[in-house]
Amino acid sequence: MCAAQSPTTLESKLEALQCHFTWDLDHSKSILLRRRATLEDIGTEEGNSWLGHIYNLRGFIQYQLGFTEDAQSLFSKAAEAFRKTRNADQGPWLVVNYGDLAWLHHHLGDRAESQAYLSKVHALMKKYPPPSQDPQDQLHPEIYAEKAWTLMKFSAEQKKQAADYFQRAIRMQPDMVEWNTSYVLGLVGFVKHNDYKVKAELLEKMRLAKEQDPENMYLAALYLNQCTQKGENIEEEARELARKVLRNPVSSYSGIRPLLKVYSYYISVDTAIALAEEALGTHPDQRYLKRCAALCYKWKIVYVRERRLSPIEIDRAIGLHEEVIALYPDSFLIKKIAFANIYAQLNQGMAEAEQIYQEMLELDLEPAEKQMLYNSYAEHLYLNCRNYHKSIQYHMKAAEIPQHSPHRRYSIRTLKRIRDRGRSHMCREIHELLENLQSP
Repeated sequence: MCAAQSPTTLESKLEALQCHFTWDLDHSKSILLRRRATLEDIGTEEGNSWLGHIYNLRGFIQYQLGFTEDAQSLFSKAAEAFRKTRNADQGPWLVVNYGDLAWLHHHLGDRAESQAYLSKVHALMKKYPPPSQDPQDQLHPEIYAEKAWTLMKFSAEQKKQAADYFQRAIRMQPDMVEWNTSYVLGLVGFVKHNDYKVKAELLEKMRLAKEQDPENMYLAALYLNQCTQKGENIEEEARELARKVLRNPVSSYSGIRPLLKVYSYYISVDTAIALAEEALGTHPDQRYLKRCAALCYKWKIVYVRERRLSPIEIDRAIGLHEEVIALYPDSFLIKKIAFANIYAQLNQGMAEAEQIYQEMLELDLEPAEKQMLYNSYAEHLYLNCRNYHKSIQYHMKAAEIPQHSPHRRYSIRTLKRIRDRGRSHMCREIHELLENLQSP
């Protein structure tokens, strides 16, 4: 590549790359911080087939947050992880990594280094063209797989697109077990509870994926959860799976969280608490396990009808949530909302819940965070305080923020129901608001 290449030409070549910098990922700080925390909880144990992809995405996030040296270090770790997992120094799996590095050096003003990585990308793509003759399959399956995994991790709104990319990758390279597992895991969130035909198809896909990937405890736990919804008795299998999960390194993909859900919903919430506490006893400094234990106590407080918690359990629940909020400073808002909702369920806890919400409402938040908070506070006002007028006001505040999200859609649906029933004296205001809103 000519060293005298114009900046415009270089920029256009960079824009054409397939990498995190060109995949239209949400750059808002709150999203980046939450995704960083999520990736940190996955862990970096050797043997994780997605380790290179994890480092690539973490590197991109660190760059967007302003940590350039961290980004460069993480991109280097990604290349090393790919070398170990693929047992080769070069291959199409490095296209995204080199693309990220080309962009990084471009942003740093190092044109020579940026051009060098561009040349490496082009050399790899020439050496490893897509194995499919289908004109729709324009990328190598390794690129489709990484793009699918990234979109699935980064945005719930892009999971459908992620599933399509995984299917393309699997169609071209069906021997990659981890791609099929991740594809099936991505489908789980899409299945409607009342669509029995789709659920049956998903269960069969999960069964086949589980046979191909027997050591994936996360998939096994999700499969058990689906089986319980068919009325199957899975207690023995759940306890056996728990023994395996507890032997594995701590990770958000160890299977502990979906297994705790199975325990809580289909055995008892107390057995879930006991399992979480056992795991935490073995790894007392692991923040993810503290988060899981806090979640179990929340289930007992919020969802169990007979809420006869002992003072010790209440203190433990509150203490764990306070720790979790401190341990997850990048996603504290979600944790504090959960904390407030716990207080709202406790005797004499409404004042504390309201104080927590008021503290959050005074924070300088990004639009997406405000929207989430307004939506949650509206639900709290409706369900726990019976303050219907104020609840509507906060649903309106959430809807007014032009940020596409599940929170906004939920608030808009709620306002439409209230308007259509015609029983609220705020129906006219709601009607005017909905008329003025852009389509969500």
